[in-house]
Amino acid sequence: MGTVYIAENDAFIGKTDERLTVKAEKKTLLDVPLIKVDGIVVLGRATVSPAVINELLERNIALSFLTENGRYLGRIEPEVTKNLFIRKAQWQAAGETPQAIHLVRGFVRGKLKNYRQQLLRTQRESSLDISKYITRLEQAIAPIEQTDKIPSLRGLEGSGSAAYFGCFQQLIKNSDFKFPSRNRRPPTDPVNSLLSFGYSLLRHDIQSAINIVGFDPYLGYLHTERYGRPSLALDVMEEFRPLVVDAMVLSLINKRSLTPDDFIIEPLSQAVELTKEGRRKFLTAYQQKKLSSFKHPVADQKCTYQEAFEIQVRLLGKYLMGEIDKYPPLVLK
Repeated sequence: MGTVYIAENDAFIGKTDERLTVKAEKKTLLDVPLIKVDGIVVLGRATVSPAVINELLERNIALSFLTENGRYLGRIEPEVTKNLFIRKAQWQAAGETPQAIHLVRGFVRGKLKNYRQQLLRTQRESSLDISKYITRLEQAIAPIEQTDKIPSLRGLEGSGSAAYFGCFQQLIKNSDFKFPSRNRRPPTDPVNSLLSFGYSLLRHDIQSAINIVGFDPYLGYLHTERYGRPSLALDVMEEFRPLVVDAMVLSLINKRSLTPDDFIIEPLSQAVELTKEGRRKFLTAYQQKKLSSFKHPVADQKCTYQEAFEIQVRLLGKYLMGEIDKYPPLVLK
């Protein structure tokens, strides 16, 4: 089962014995054993019984709340794990330390190399000429290892991301969808709406892995410190954005699994949002993507993306604790 996504407004989330139940309008929408649940994400309004909250806290299961269009609101989760030593190492590495610089290099390199692989694969499989964007990405990747200032590494990340999104429209094979540029808060077109929604779901999963390992999710290295922002979760997310969310969004659009009829415009904010049926399709696709498997290049074994979230966080912990010499970002070919 993994993560349970509840997108029915005014649903009631309760429990019967060792089972999680979700009901709406006197109908049971879900009835699953709690042992199969790794996390719960509520999209929109829902009532959660005190018994469920107690059970989730005891089982170390996070409960996240998002708006209907995927904007993150907050979460209920157990207290931080007792692994004080990993948080001590995390804090000692903060700032412009050699460890922080090394980690930021890894996060940026992982993200940009996965962007590059996406573009190379597209160029091989189609007649598109996107070589100039690939060149711009390679120009952003090349100086990473020689760059020893975190603001400069952020600049390389921004340059590489601009090159990637500069040709994102060319990756879309469905003429019903257009991608003018990356925009958010709120997203004003269907493609940006899907990307933002997917990144919100990915953040929930990465932050859960960070809490399991014992890190403080709010102290990161690539992303600057800001009140209430889980900077470390956003750091680790970077290498997964193209692998999980971008790939899934392009697949949904290009295979015409989603159509323009799956979107609406919110009257007040003018944000583009998925319809109820559109959210169902998207959540199903996201869950399937998380559970798809591949051979992890460092662990040298098959794993799902859901498992890879925790593997990468544990590799981060091993590096900060001095058990390995380098942090290896997840880069897939």
